[in-house]
Amino acid sequence: MFHPRRTLRALLLPLTAGLALTALPAQTARAASTLANGGFESDGTGVAVPAGWSEYGTAAASYTESGGHGGSYRLTHYSSSAYKVETYQYLSGLTNGNYKLTAWVRSGGGQNSAYIALKNCGGTDQRTDLPVSPSGWLHIVVPVKVTTNQCTISINSDANAGNWINVDDLAFASGTSGTSIKGSDVSSLAKSEALGGTYKTSSGTTGDALAILKSAGQNYARVKVWVDAADGYNGRTQVLAMAKRIKAQGMKLLVDFHYSDTWADPGAQTKPAAWSGHSYSQLKTDVYQHTYDVLNALKAQGTTADMVQVGNEINGGMLWSEGSTDHWSQLAGLLNSGYSAVKAVSSSTQVALHLAKGGDLSGTRWWFDNAVANGVNFDVIGLSYYGYWHGSLSDFQTTLDDAASRYGKPVFVAETAYPFRLDSDDSYENIIDLSGELVPGYPATTAGQTRWMNDVASIVEAVPNGRGLGAFYWESTWTAVTGNGWDPTDSSSGNGWENQALFDYDNKAQPAMAWFGHR
Repeated sequence: MFHPRRTLRALLLPLTAGLALTALPAQTARAASTLANGGFESDGTGVAVPAGWSEYGTAAASYTESGGHGGSYRLTHYSSSAYKVETYQYLSGLTNGNYKLTAWVRSGGGQNSAYIALKNCGGTDQRTDLPVSPSGWLHIVVPVKVTTNQCTISINSDANAGNWINVDDLAFASGTSGTSIKGSDVSSLAKSEALGGTYKTSSGTTGDALAILKSAGQNYARVKVWVDAADGYNGRTQVLAMAKRIKAQGMKLLVDFHYSDTWADPGAQTKPAAWSGHSYSQLKTDVYQHTYDVLNALKAQGTTADMVQVGNEINGGMLWSEGSTDHWSQLAGLLNSGYSAVKAVSSSTQVALHLAKGGDLSGTRWWFDNAVANGVNFDVIGLSYYGYWHGSLSDFQTTLDDAASRYGKPVFVAETAYPFRLDSDDSYENIIDLSGELVPGYPATTAGQTRWMNDVASIVEAVPNGRGLGAFYWESTWTAVTGNGWDPTDSSSGNGWENQALFDYDNKAQPAMAWFGHR
């Protein structure tokens, strides 16, 4: 395990120790359109003010040291007592236009704030928080529009004693970044409402959950489809009704086909009862007809799906056993049957393949290498990434970036979530209910939930070549409502997820909805 303990900086000038400036020093304009010393290699170790950079605040808490991401050295912010420090560089002589700063970072977490910003560039200041990643380096991006031929790059820490960050290999060049999907899964909503579930704004006014999500910035909704569920929900009729509401809010629609009567996930891909006993050939027809029927009905009512998942978390395939990954050629045939049905209804609808392997590089490669080798058609790659199950943020970024590059496809987070508390709002034990299950640096608080979503979105935004589409929060509206439990065959089953909804135990909109406003 990486240990963040910092060595004493014997090379620091005594004069700089504990320096706290009361005013910003005069900025010396430098006719430079490129960043100087972005890799912090110019000075060696122990330098408080790296070449090309300036400091404001507790300068002794900012210094270069060995252990760089790319080269030999990095910038570190650290002190054994609380500190505030800004390491910044002023660029002038810039051609106006869109620019993007990229940086490699690590953080032990715990700060009041730790971020990289682009300021005083003429337009709106932009910043990206440093995700908590004590061992693995992450790359983050900050885009900005320069309108005054200048810009200030700021590396900022407002930290408590012992907090630290590492920053390295900054690059400033023309370009843009952002994400197009700020979504959530609302599959539980119709049943919740039918059983008396209500939803409120953050100020306590009861309203339509979709309208509340929309007003917070949600622009995409995801709904699952079961073939013939025991509770009568998440079928064709309910999906059609929900699609009208989603499109009326101006949101896009992702339809998630489970090809089952109940939950399909890595541990279960049970055929619908109506398809039991069918041959592989008949299953291909079943997939086509079911997919076409639902999507064509959506199109006919003016709510064409914008994206479709052919299968849900199909790590081991779907429609077991015929469509398991033990029979790749058959799985490929089933997936292509679904793809063909989607395109027959609407050629512009994007087809996603969805795995629950957010931090599993080798597993994701194995699966998609086999898919490609077997001629599977797809447009987009979706990954579930739950930090308490699927590896570190660094593992997640490596997997996401590799998938986008290796297969030349856009990528998105099909599911993620985080708890805002650990106790239950019903009698059913929550799936995540122990502090030891949490991701270090992300407490089970409203702030921790918000931080998690923003940091996941920042990692998706940083996927190279603009291939990071965005993320869907899983089951934003699944609050604790009697009868709306996880098991469609058992009305007394509890939820287990209400502590990860985007509405709190008073049914009010959570602060974490702010992540919908992520770039």
